[in-house]
Amino acid sequence: MPKHPASRAADPAELTAGPDVVGTPVPAVRTSPARGRILDAAFALFYARGIRAVGVDLIIAESGVAKATFYKHFPAKDELVVAYLDKVDGIWTDQLRRAAEAAGNDPADQLVGMFDALSQACRRQGYRGCAFINAAAESAPDSPAHDRTVAHKTAVLAWVRELAERAGAREPGALARSLVLLLDGGLASGALDASPEAPAAAKAAARSLVDAARG
Repeated sequence: MPKHPASRAADPAELTAGPDVVGTPVPAVRTSPARGRILDAAFALFYARGIRAVGVDLIIAESGVAKATFYKHFPAKDELVVAYLDKVDGIWTDQLRRAAEAAGNDPADQLVGMFDALSQACRRQGYRGCAFINAAAESAPDSPAHDRTVAHKTAVLAWVRELAERAGAREPGALARSLVLLLDGGLASGALDASPEAPAAAKAAARSLVDAARG
């Protein structure tokens, strides 16, 4: 398979946003080697260059499939973009879940522990921030990419709210909203300066918010 320099950039699967434990349900898709190559190529290129900057012809060249094969699997670019975001959703969701569970059984500790996923993401070479926020910034409000982004963010918020309720927060909705905003801010900051201090500061702020919400 031909390699474009962009395909060697940091894999968004390792960066931002797996089993859709926290994310929105993703319909089962019939897989094939060709579809996998197309999605892998789009995955690297969309994250490294942006969705608008990457055309179908480049993805076809990178994936090594025939044009007819590409359109058999993805009749429209929007469908490929949503498949890309589905994949990012699964992986980032899994990273958040694992980071939370690694903090122990206390839901309050899990709310803080999920920020360890942020520090791991921001250290990756080629990190460019949250793939969902990037996609939404390039998309119209009523586009499939925008809708998929909203669905992902809504699902993460619901999961964090559930943890907040289990942690005994007085206002779980308000705490969840604050923590999700803090998480998104950390993702954005990591893309700007790649400073290891940003995720640590976000985690410390999360601890303060959680403690105050339970006090």
